[in-house]
Amino acid sequence: MTIVDKVHAAEIVTKKGKVYKFDATECMVNFMNDFDNSEIELYLTNHFNEPEVLIDATKATFLISKNVPSPMGAFLTAFKTKQEAEAVQTEQGGDIYTWDTLLLHLQG
Repeated sequence: MTIVDKVHAAEIVTKKGKVYKFDATECMVNFMNDFDNSEIELYLTNHFNEPEVLIDATKATFLISKNVPSPMGAFLTAFKTKQEAEAVQTEQGGDIYTWDTLLLHLQG
């Protein structure tokens, strides 16, 4: 897949080294429903404040804000730290999630 928006992209890396690329983190989460998670080594997502820099999605903080569009329409953005997410939340509104609460929100 060609990644158009490098601020919201995500990747899954399997234990065998195969890489699956996604335009947005929500696409990666949806893909997880159809994949054996025991085969996954890394969940990566782009960091909002440093586009094209991949961070560990399981340690990221996520913001869903209608004022910060993402390519697939979930308004989901990843940040390296909670403080960075809170700074954007203060300006743009929205709700903050950890990886686990994000999975519950998107898959629940």
